[in-house]
Amino acid sequence: MSVETNKQLVRDFYEAIGRRDYETVAGFCHEDFNFHVQVDHPMPGSAGLVGSEKKNFDMFDHFTFKIHELVGEGDCVAAYMIFEGVQERTIEGAPVKGHLVRFSLMMLLKVAAGKIIEKRAHFDAKDVESQLVGA
Repeated sequence: MSVETNKQLVRDFYEAIGRRDYETVAGFCHEDFNFHVQVDHPMPGSAGLVGSEKKNFDMFDHFTFKIHELVGEGDCVAAYMIFEGVQERTIEGAPVKGHLVRFSLMMLLKVAAGKIIEKRAHFDAKDVESQLVGA
């Protein structure tokens, strides 16, 4: 597959996440898919990814998850994104603050046979946590 095709796959994947269309999200994943939330914490299979995304986004009624930069080389695509949303529900003890949560993410995705086989997430977890709990 071409780099441009891989980049479009990643765009479509994140658009499905933004719509919370988790069946479509799972369909973008290769049967040997692995999601690395952070270094050394792989979650095998699309079910781990879908569960993680649902958990993260369920506290927001509305959010944006915009790709600002997309770079591809070979079978890899890097996506720089900014998430913005107002926390409207409690999750894992985080009190509802009702204010804007905004943070950047860098994702590295690998494509095989027209599907995403690996996703590596890189973000400042302490920044996100501090916005959710006000630490």
